[in-house]
This record gives sequence, C-alpha cells and structure tokens, in this order.
Amino acid sequence: MKIISVLLLSIFCLTATAQVESEIAPPFNIKTVSFIQNNKNTVPIFKLGDAFDFQFDDLFGNEADYYYEITHCDYNWVPSNIPKSDYLQGFDSQKIQEYKNSFNTLQSYSHYTLSIPNQYSRLLLSGNYVLTILNSDKEVVLKRHFILYEDIVRVPLRIKKARTVNNLYSKHNLEFEIIGDNFLFQNPTVNLKVVLLQNGKFNTAIKNIPSQYVIGNTFVYKYDKETQFWAGNEFLNFDSKDIRYANNYISYVNSDNGIYNSHLYVNNDRANLPYTNFSDINGNFKEQIVNSINPKIESDYSWVYFTLSAPSFMLNKNVYVAGMFNNYSTTPEYKMDYNPKTALYEKAILIKQGFVNYQYLVADNKGIVDQENAIDGNFYQTENDYSVLVYYKGNGDRYEKVIGYGTANSLHITN
Repeated sequence: MKIISVLLLSIFCLTATAQVESEIAPPFNIKTVSFIQNNKNTVPIFKLGDAFDFQFDDLFGNEADYYYEITHCDYNWVPSNIPKSDYLQGFDSQKIQEYKNSFNTLQSYSHYTLSIPNQYSRLLLSGNYVLTILNSDKEVVLKRHFILYEDIVRVPLRIKKARTVNNLYSKHNLEFEIIGDNFLFQNPTVNLKVVLLQNGKFNTAIKNIPSQYVIGNTFVYKYDKETQFWAGNEFLNFDSKDIRYANNYISYVNSDNGIYNSHLYVNNDRANLPYTNFSDINGNFKEQIVNSINPKIESDYSWVYFTLSAPSFMLNKNVYVAGMFNNYSTTPEYKMDYNPKTALYEKAILIKQGFVNYQYLVADNKGIVDQENAIDGNFYQTENDYSVLVYYKGNGDRYEKVIGYGTANSLHITN
C-alpha cells in the first residue's frame, strides 16, 4: 500500500507540474506588445543566435519596474524537464533596464525594450519558449510565446488549392517535405513532429500531422484534408500616422475626451461579396507618425471606433476586432457590442498611432474562433504567409528542438 501511495503521489505531482504555458493577455494599461527584428514588428520565430527585441508600452507612464523570465517548453508548450542553465547562459529574473517616456503626446506612456540576447541572458537551445513579464511584486503581467529554430533539415513548402471539391474556392492546402540530407532520424514516427501556421497565428495552428510516406531520408506531407487552412480574406486597415486628420478609412477625428478619437467608416461583412484585392501586411502593424524621429515614443494613442454591419450574421456568437496589434486576442476588451438601434456592431479600442491591419473574428463563449463562418469570408485568392516548423527529440535527447523552418506565400498558389 505504501508503494502504491508513493506511485500515486508521484503521478499527481507530475500531472500538477506539467502545466501548459498558455499566453496571458496583458492588463488594460499594457499596450502595443510586440517582438521586433530589424526595426519591424514580426512573428516571433527567430533563428537560434539571432538578436531580437521585445517591446511594450505602459499607459500609466510612471516608469514602473518590470522583470522578465524565460522558460523552455516542449512541442505542447509544457515546460521542458531540463535545468535552466542548459538553455540559458547567464540569468533571467532581471529588471528590464531600457525604457523611455513618451514625448509630445496627449496620452503619456513609458516604452520598454527587452533585447535578447543581452548582458544578462543568452539563449543556447532551439525550441519553444515562453517569455513572462512580471511587475515589482513579482505578479505575472503577461506571457508571450516565441520560437527559436535551427537550419538542420530543409523544408520546401508549396501552397495548393484545396483538394476537396466543397472547399476548392475557400481553402489553401499545404504540401511540404522534410529533407534530412545528412541527418539521421531515430524513430521518426514518434520523435518527428510539425506545426503549420497561417500568418504566424498560434491560435489556429495545425499540429500532430504525421508524414504520409517516406522516400529515403525525405518525409512527404501531401494530404488532401489534414493540412488545409481556411483562406480567409485580406485584412482591413486604417492609417493614423497623421492622427489629426481623416483619410480614406477614417471618417472623422475629434479630441472630446482629452485624447484623439478616430472614427472609422462602417465596415460591411464580406462573406457574400466578390473577393477584392486589398493590399495588406497580413495582420501586422507599424508605429508611424509624420515628421517623427522616434515613432516608438512620439506616436500617440487614440480611441479607434470600429463599426461593423453584418445583418446576415447570427447573433449567437461573439465578434472581436483582432490583429497583431492585440495578438488576435478574444478578451472582453476587444469584443464588439451589438447596438439594436442601429443594427451595428460597435467597439472603441485604444490603439497606437500608425498603420494597422485588423479583421473581425467570430468566436464562441470559450474563445474558439469559427473560421469556416468568418464574417469576411474565405477566398482562395487571399494572400497569406504560411510556415512549417519541424520539431525533433531523439531517443537520447532531453528536450525537443526545432530543426527546420519552411515558409511560402499563397500568391504562388498552384492547382
């Protein structure tokens, strides 16, 4: 009985500690959270050894102290069972040293920058990572995922039209190979895994797809259904780099409440309309301001008023405004309210000045996005970025590494 009790206790402890490290949305005062590389907001997938930054604004503007922690995780975002010293040279739990206050803005804020690597921390292994930001009381403020990869295997990727007749004009199909030229795979049916991403969105990733067949040391993924994404539609956008004036997408601007208010023109649901080729940046955003030296601290914030007309949409689900500017969040802060008097969905969101891509997401009360019945529709002509990440853990390895990374764009779609 003692042995059984010990075994049960061990199983309970392992279950309790093997918690998935999910992303945590920041509180209202933390805005414009982004990973930066080459001075551009980017999807957080970086080659091992390359430098990048993590940035955010604190609207309280009181130069508060923030700290960071970095955790290595496995394929399923469960913390790896390896010492921190194996993947981190130096220390984390350090204060973010670099911050500046906003300059010449109506909305004051403090802008924080964490550079990786830095004088305290250097990452040594590829794989999944969770970056945790804490306040001075060591309370978690936010968590964000990022991935480091190695170029050990090649991953040629092609975007095809859907193989299923019903989805021929509404889905994209990914066909790819994993080519290990001089890499010896051990038990690849168990040790080799992939993740497929559309526009870098983790919340719509396709996982746990085995290879369809193997030719020598090449693993082929050529499925009809398992690797399909709903194609979606081009992102909507607005440009507020000159925050005082209206333009093609902003109806009018005022400052009745002490900061700027940008009222966008009404958007219509596009599911039943013909596809229109809008130029977009696949959900990204750019902090911009006219005649600025440093838009990171000179760009102002404004209340952006979104209005959506979707009369054919069922009212039993929630509608959210989403993009990289808010990490495609489905939190209450970005949930639209239905106005029965105008029969419109409405929402005001505080967003930093610049060029912003956004879309309308449909989700249930659990935050699960309904891509099939998207308000903006699904069109095979849509231009999307796709990527494949290859994970591998050998029989004697103690952690899962990312050994390959392939990318392609649906502009080059083929039958």
